Amino acid sequence: MAKPLNELSAVELVGRIANREITVRAVADAHLDRIAARDDEVGAFIHIKPEQVRAAADSADANRPGFPLHGMPVAVKDIIETADLQTGYGSEIYLDHQPDADAEIVTATRNAGGLVLGKTVSTEFAWRRPGKTRNPHNLAHTPGGSSSGSAAAVADFMAPLAFGTQTAGSVIRPAAYCGVVGFKPTYGTHARTGVKELSGYLDTVGTFARSVVDITFFDAALRGASPTRLDVFEGGAPRIGVFVPFADKAERDGTSVVEYMRKLAETAGAQVIDISGWTRFDEMDPVHAKIMTAEAAKALAYEYDTHFDQLSPFYQETLTAGRAIPEDEYFDALATSDAFRNEAAAQLDGLDAILTLPAPGEAPEGLAFTGEPMFNRIWTMLRWPCVTIPVGRGTGGLPVGVQIVAGYGRDDRALAVAHWLEKLIEGVSRNAGKGH
Repeated sequence: MAKPLNELSAVELVGRIANREITVRAVADAHLDRIAARDDEVGAFIHIKPEQVRAAADSADANRPGFPLHGMPVAVKDIIETADLQTGYGSEIYLDHQPDADAEIVTATRNAGGLVLGKTVSTEFAWRRPGKTRNPHNLAHTPGGSSSGSAAAVADFMAPLAFGTQTAGSVIRPAAYCGVVGFKPTYGTHARTGVKELSGYLDTVGTFARSVVDITFFDAALRGASPTRLDVFEGGAPRIGVFVPFADKAERDGTSVVEYMRKLAETAGAQVIDISGWTRFDEMDPVHAKIMTAEAAKALAYEYDTHFDQLSPFYQETLTAGRAIPEDEYFDALATSDAFRNEAAAQLDGLDAILTLPAPGEAPEGLAFTGEPMFNRIWTMLRWPCVTIPVGRGTGGLPVGVQIVAGYGRDDRALAVAHWLEKLIEGVSRNAGKGH
């Protein structure tokens, strides 16, 4: 039986539209129908105008395909500004806020032929207090945060592609919890103009899809470049370092899936090296916390000064603490982080990428807590590219995955290793389906 259009990959949809096998309107309708059927339960979207999406789809059908994202519905996290949809930043302060212009990344999406499908739920200012979104695999569990709605929308076939942002773990962790592919590229890859700032030193625009191929295609379209080659390890195998930081905080499901992927990679010919002795990594966690807290206090100074009572208790306390951080301590933290990036590069000598945890394990039960970002924060501070891919299910039946990290500017290598591992997982699934 043929898959519904909303379950096809972005690459397949673009190809079929280009070949005139399907229309953009049909693709848009399939995703809007799915949203209508499921979003009352999942709660991935906060702002959506179906007729506006249909009108954009009809307009795209009237023009010959000539853009890489022609007709692709793209969900946009609600801290990213859109001129034709409200942007509330996950805050009560901005419930009716309508920006005058698109964020630069939204302009890039439209210029590449993509359709803005709607705005997805973000935690308050992309940190801590969750919105209404539930994990589509089990509605009693968190989808992760802060890019909650984007991860859930892609996981539940409401959107083929989506935007998130990451300051600590806000792309990688929800992708892992929802069983999709999340990509946090090298810091600065995508412009942040029109994205609500939390920490200028850390904030990074990232993406969600259901395969590494789709992520790579989406990323290249946004940059106006040819897609990264993912076949570099055909006929060979990568050199992978395995690293589980904060091991005492990891759950059995998390460590088990990393060990499973380690053995799978070794069996397929990868050279796997244990780098568990990198203890300096753990020491950097408070450095990230100091930078993020101090910069959040600066970025949200207007909200603190003029709308204090509309901030959640978390922000009231955190921004107050951030304002109390002395400038010399803040600058020392920045200097420590910069020095650590140079030191950390040595850990990648002779390696293509690092295999590690994206989260402690499965998504926690309940919606009040979006999960522990400890396994993401330092990678974000290093500004290295990170990819998470789903591997299977944990003991509670929820998705578990692994995170692949490469060195600064080596997004191509992170994606290629992720794709190589993804193909190994697919091979195991095919064999299991044949009764092997």
